[in-house]
Amino acid sequence: MRSLLITGALFAALAAQTPTPRNIAVSRSFGNPGQVGLFIAASDGSDERPLLDSKDSDYDPVWAPDGSSIVFTSDRAGSADLFRVRPDGTGLERLTTDPAYDDQAAFSPDGKQLVFVSTRGGGTARLWTMDLATRHVEALTSEKGGDFRPSWSPDGKWIAFSSSRDHNAPFAHGRWERLQLADIYIIHPDRSGLKKVAESGGFCGSPKWMPDSRHVVAYCMTAEQTLGTRLSKIAPGNDTRLLSIDIDTGVSTDLPAGPGVKINPSPLSGNEIGYVRKDKADPGDGIYYMSGKRGPRGDIRTASWSPDGKRVVFHKRLTVTMPALTKTFTVNPNYELSLTDTYIPAFSPSGDRFVTNSRPSGNPFGASLLVTTVATGQSAAIYQDKNRNVLAGQWSPQGDKIIFAIGAFGAFFQSFHELFLKLGDRVEGGAQIAIINPDGTGFRELTADSGNSAFPSFSPDGHRFVYRVFEKDGYGLRIMDLETKGVTALTDAYDNFPLWSPRGDLIMFARLVDDAYEIHTIKPDGTGLKRLTFTHGNEAHMAWSPDGESIAFASSRMGFKDEGVYTDAPQPYGELFVMRYDGTHVEQITDNQWEDGTPAWQPKGVRQLAPQQ
Repeated sequence: MRSLLITGALFAALAAQTPTPRNIAVSRSFGNPGQVGLFIAASDGSDERPLLDSKDSDYDPVWAPDGSSIVFTSDRAGSADLFRVRPDGTGLERLTTDPAYDDQAAFSPDGKQLVFVSTRGGGTARLWTMDLATRHVEALTSEKGGDFRPSWSPDGKWIAFSSSRDHNAPFAHGRWERLQLADIYIIHPDRSGLKKVAESGGFCGSPKWMPDSRHVVAYCMTAEQTLGTRLSKIAPGNDTRLLSIDIDTGVSTDLPAGPGVKINPSPLSGNEIGYVRKDKADPGDGIYYMSGKRGPRGDIRTASWSPDGKRVVFHKRLTVTMPALTKTFTVNPNYELSLTDTYIPAFSPSGDRFVTNSRPSGNPFGASLLVTTVATGQSAAIYQDKNRNVLAGQWSPQGDKIIFAIGAFGAFFQSFHELFLKLGDRVEGGAQIAIINPDGTGFRELTADSGNSAFPSFSPDGHRFVYRVFEKDGYGLRIMDLETKGVTALTDAYDNFPLWSPRGDLIMFARLVDDAYEIHTIKPDGTGLKRLTFTHGNEAHMAWSPDGESIAFASSRMGFKDEGVYTDAPQPYGELFVMRYDGTHVEQITDNQWEDGTPAWQPKGVRQLAPQQ
């Protein structure tokens, strides 16, 4: 791994050398502040109320064995940390303070310890234990791959969890998103006895113990379904199965839980099993019971029942209105990170405005090109075509023009309904490069090709631009001269996201090579091709720093941090990194389970944003 994960004292030393953090804006597909919250209700759904009076992102609650407290995860202090609170919402206390990602806690049967998922110690999601009296933590697992959703057996002898340690993350069929394969494992709390319970053949997750400490209940699906079920709106045909698995023999038995995308199974008293249905197909999403009863309803993701089974605590999706930019946590003090409420931001040369395109909606066409003023947070739609979509605007060096792509872009705006199985499929009906003034006047299309042209970027002198083309018989990067309209082929490979360096000497792009997207640079004359990343992950969504010295980008190199079905993001493993223009000095700047992507550098700190509330 070429990533340099900077933590602790080294972070502090670097921060002292860099008094003014470099500002980067980023789009987050889901998991923005306040989009998930905790609720508590009777098991039948009556008397539902918020657990906390909070606008923070709180999630993944678990009830203590004695019923006296609830442990949950929150982003309220910056990084994802574990907190504890009484069931009446009082006595809130923070349990972890590490800047790493801490989540998915489960109690030991005596209530004295927790097992949880953390990225401390290397950046990969692994299992740790905590003594609640001393707050002392120890690593439980250390193998490659991600470990998720642990559960402690009633007799205290075993911890069950799901893990992708024996699997790579292959591309989904006809897509660029990665699938999540996982199996169920068990391990003793002293780190001995690691054992794979059964081969899933695809994915099995969220194991919970039956009272006999010999069987676990899990939800399972095919590998391909791990793409479709991770969205909030799930297409028909993705029903999951609930299984009871014998930990000694590996024999599994289907449980009669009915149809739907069933997740988060939990054995209760009297042979009852509660679970969450994520899909909205009739009779709707929410909490269900294997007996046929209903519980709380809505966009619920995880649930935990009180020891007597009479109450349930859960987290669910909430509707929030975000400002144009919201300052958020970064694990690296050299950078200041802000979330945008739209997609694919790009700042003007002066840094006082940024251009984005609106998010996908129920309408497959009509996404708008938006210009937002940083100081006021006010956005104006400067262009919309109700029969097409806009994508990835970039400013001219003088700030007087915005160049962008216009087309259907079904792969982005219509979820996963577009498949790319052969060379010409990426044309998607075609797309063109267009240009417009920042006030919405002067619109004109610059290309008139039969292919899919997108992601344009100006040269520093403003006379040319580079863009990518997907054609029926090939791919590659092209450069157009704005005066002559002459087009020069720069590459002939599967390349995307080209961006011209502010210094003019390089063009960077992502190339599909060896079943992975890796970042490359090339000189504008087609010489000097150089590969910068070698992680065999998805490295993309790049952005140049204003001086051309550094590159911000999104990466999957740290792997999944949770079972993807819970995060509601197409790629729930996206982390942001910064490296020098030559691929050296790689720094990680985010560490969470949300999908962060399309970073944009702000040339100047025009306005300091208020911290996240």
